[in-house]
Amino acid sequence: MKSEASPYQFLERPASLARGTVTTDVTNILRDAIVSLALRPGEVLDKNAICDQLDVSRFPVSEAFSRLQGEGLVDILPQRGSIVSLVRIADVREYMLIRKALESEAVRALVGRHDDGLIADLRRNLAAQRAAVEIDDRSGFHARDLEFHDMLFDAMRFAKVRVIIESARANLDRARRLIITPRRLALSLEEHQQVFEAIVAGDTGKAVAAMRGHIDSVMAELLVFARQRPDIFADGDVLSDEEDAFPFG
Repeated sequence: MKSEASPYQFLERPASLARGTVTTDVTNILRDAIVSLALRPGEVLDKNAICDQLDVSRFPVSEAFSRLQGEGLVDILPQRGSIVSLVRIADVREYMLIRKALESEAVRALVGRHDDGLIADLRRNLAAQRAAVEIDDRSGFHARDLEFHDMLFDAMRFAKVRVIIESARANLDRARRLIITPRRLALSLEEHQQVFEAIVAGDTGKAVAAMRGHIDSVMAELLVFARQRPDIFADGDVLSDEEDAFPFG
């Protein structure tokens, strides 16, 4: 029976769990909770309480923990249980460097080769970003932010590149949510606007510089935050001042 005082009431069990997909569904539920920071870095995971909340047996929860360990989101500690992984700045820096390289090339490939449909979609997306900034809708902005970048990759039609980006998304999204503030929302909107305007103007150099500058800006801000809150980062206490100025070493 589900406890009235469950600490996991924010975990919503799907209306129906189909046989054969229970482990995948539980994994997705827990991943979403970790990435959205409903489950915070360093938080101990109570397997029995999660089973009660989701009304499932221990097996799919144990399997979900193992899968999330492989994604760098959960640490399984022998004889001690499982916890939400601390964010590793070293990993985030590496993933962001990959994104910087790939997304810079994405906009380079798009300039002068895009269609009117993409421009219209990006314009609508930016309008939605702006609306989210105006009401401080952080979750809404984050979703539109991801959508903006996805549109650029979709327009490239490079499936393998998209797979590489997706493989790093969970940990990146979790790290980026840590620094979502009204100031960061406004800065990201401005940086996205600069990328868009350069694409429309057909200025390849400016578009690439704008994208690289946007990713550098996010990474630099995350490094500052990590130094302020080393308790939620696995390696936040070893960062130097120089790394703030040079986020990719």
